[in-house]
Amino acid sequence: MVLTNSGYMIFDGAHAIVTGNYVTPTSGAYAGQLGPWSKVVQAVGLDPRSFLVKNIFILEGVAALAALVCYLQRRNGTKIALAVTTALQLWYLPFGTISCIVVLVLLFIP
Repeated sequence: MVLTNSGYMIFDGAHAIVTGNYVTPTSGAYAGQLGPWSKVVQAVGLDPRSFLVKNIFILEGVAALAALVCYLQRRNGTKIALAVTTALQLWYLPFGTISCIVVLVLLFIP
């Protein structure tokens, strides 16, 4: 789940930097609209289509993937690092939030 969520964030952020826009529906009622996560970003005063937010997508994805690799290598302290990077992706509604909650629960089940 970390791989899927973070990988997509990296892809979508890079796509948005290169093309100027995130991947959005091309037809239907939601054509050209961003997902629910954009409302969270706007609520904290950021423009979801800004260069800053596009870079945050990429940086969060890379950080979570790096934490995952270190966790899989069983390095000290990486369980907390993975938990923190995963928690930082909770705003990515709806799929990111659900997958991050699952990862956090699984990380802390004894």
